[in-house]
Amino acid sequence: MTETTLQEKNPLLELWKGVADWLLTTDHKKIGTMYIFTAFFFFFIGGSLAGLIRTQLLESNSQFMDGTMFNGVVSMHGTIMVFLWVMPVMAGFINLVMPLQIGAKDMAFPRLNSLGFWLFVAGGIILLSTFFLGMPRAGWTGYVPLSLSKADLGMDIWILGLEVLGISSLIGALNFVVTIVKLRAPGMGYFRMPLFVWSSLVTGWLIILAMPALTIGLAAVLLERHFPVTFFNSLIGGDPLLYQHLFWFFGHPEVYILIMPAFGIVSEVIPVFSRKPIFGYKVMAWSMIAIAFVSMVVWVHHMFASGMDPVATIPFMILTMIVGVPTGIKMFNWVATLWKGSITFSPAMIFALGFIFTFTVGGVTGVMLAVIPFDLQVTDTYFVVGHMHMVLFGGSVMAIYAGIYHWWPIITGKIMGGALAHLHFWFTLVGSLVSFIPMHWLGYFGMPRRVVTYASNPEYVSDNITASIGGAIMGLGFAFLLANMLWSHFKGKPSGSNPWNSKSLEWHPSSTTPLVTEGPYNYGIEEKNHV
Repeated sequence: MTETTLQEKNPLLELWKGVADWLLTTDHKKIGTMYIFTAFFFFFIGGSLAGLIRTQLLESNSQFMDGTMFNGVVSMHGTIMVFLWVMPVMAGFINLVMPLQIGAKDMAFPRLNSLGFWLFVAGGIILLSTFFLGMPRAGWTGYVPLSLSKADLGMDIWILGLEVLGISSLIGALNFVVTIVKLRAPGMGYFRMPLFVWSSLVTGWLIILAMPALTIGLAAVLLERHFPVTFFNSLIGGDPLLYQHLFWFFGHPEVYILIMPAFGIVSEVIPVFSRKPIFGYKVMAWSMIAIAFVSMVVWVHHMFASGMDPVATIPFMILTMIVGVPTGIKMFNWVATLWKGSITFSPAMIFALGFIFTFTVGGVTGVMLAVIPFDLQVTDTYFVVGHMHMVLFGGSVMAIYAGIYHWWPIITGKIMGGALAHLHFWFTLVGSLVSFIPMHWLGYFGMPRRVVTYASNPEYVSDNITASIGGAIMGLGFAFLLANMLWSHFKGKPSGSNPWNSKSLEWHPSSTTPLVTEGPYNYGIEEKNHV
C-alpha cells in the first residue's frame, strides 16, 4: 500500500477514533453531554407527539386520529417526557457538573456510569420500537386492568423498556450518592456543597428508595399477562388498587426526582446573576431533605377517587399540604436572594425567573388538588392535565433551559445567548401559559382527560383551540433554541474558563485536588482566596 493511499484513509481513521472515543468513554463530562443531547432528541419526539394530540383536539369530533392511535400517542407522549426526557437530561447535568462542583476527578464508578448511559439508550430504543410493533394504550401510568389486555401487544415492549430504564436510573443514582459521600474535596463538608450537589444527593436517594416499587409493579403486570398468576384481577382474588399503590409510591417521589435537580439549577443561577449569596443556604438544603421525606408518604393523594376508606385518605391530604411549606421556603429564599441584588438578565437568569413564576402557579393548583372534596370533582378532568404540565413543563423544563444556557460553556467552550435566547424564553413562557391555563378551565367545565373527542360545547371548543395554539408557540420556541445551538457552534465566541465570574468549583478547573475553605456563594463578600 502506497503512502498516498495511507494518507487518503487517515481522515476516516481519525473520524473513527473520534467516534470511538465518545462511544467507549468513561469520562463523566462526555457521558453527561451524551445524556443531555440524547434526551433532547427524545424531547423532540415527545413534543411531536404532543403536537399530534393538540391537532386531534383542535376541534370536536376530529377524525385526525382514531381512538386506538390516540391512546397510543397519549401513552407514549407521557412515557417519553418523563422517562426519556426530564429524568435523563437531569442525570446529564448531574454527570456533567456535580463531580466538578465537589472537586472530584470523575464519578465513583466510571464504568458503571457508562453502563447506565447505554442502558438508557437501550431502553429508549425499546420504547421507540413500539411505534412499529404496536404502541401501548394504557396511558403512561399503565393502570390495570387496561394494561392486562392481551390485545394491547405494545404493553410487553413498554414494560421491558421501562424495566431497562429503571435499572439505568438505579445505577446512576447509586453513583451519584457514593460520589458525593466519598469523593468531596478536602474541606468540603456537607454544608459547603453547592445546592445543586445537595439536589443531586437527594435525587439519588429518592430514586434508590422509590424506583423498586415501579420495577416490582411492572414485573407483576408482565407475569399476570403471560402466566396463571393473580395480583390485580379482582375476579379471581387480585386487587387492582395494589398496582396503583405500587405505581404512585414511585410516582409521587418521581415528581420530585424530576423537580429536585431543577431546584438545584435555579439555586446555582440566581446567586451568580444577582451577585449575592444565596439567602438561607442551610434552610435551602434542609428544605430539600424535608420535601424528599414528605414526598415519600403522600402517594395516596393520587388515589382519592379510587374508593379507599375516606378516613384513611385524610392524613395524606394533610401531608400533601405540608409539603408546600418547604417548597414555599425555597421560593421565598430565591426571591430574597434577588432582593437588592445586582441582577443581570442573562438567558439562564430569565429562565430561572420564569421557573419561579410558572412553578408557583403550578404549585398553587397542587394545593387545591390536595383538598379531597375539590379533587373528587376534577380528578379525571383536564384540570389535572393542566396542573401536571404547569408543574413539570413550567418547572422542570424551564430549569433545564436555564441549565443549558448556564453550563453551555462547559459543554462546548462557547457562549449561547443573544436575541435568539430571549425569543426562546418569551415563546416558551407565553406558549406554556396559553396552552396550560385553558386546560384548568376545561377541567373546571368538566371536560374529561384522555378522550379522543369531546362535545361541541363553546367553552370546550374555544379553550382547546387556545391550548393548541399555545402548544404551537412552545414548539416555535424550541426551534429558536436549536437555532441558537447551531449559531453558537459555528459563530459563537469562546467562553473562557469562567464567563459568569462564578464562585463554584466547576468554573475553576485544577489539575490538583482543591482545598475548600468556604462556601460557594460568597458573592459581594470580601474574601481571602476563594477556592
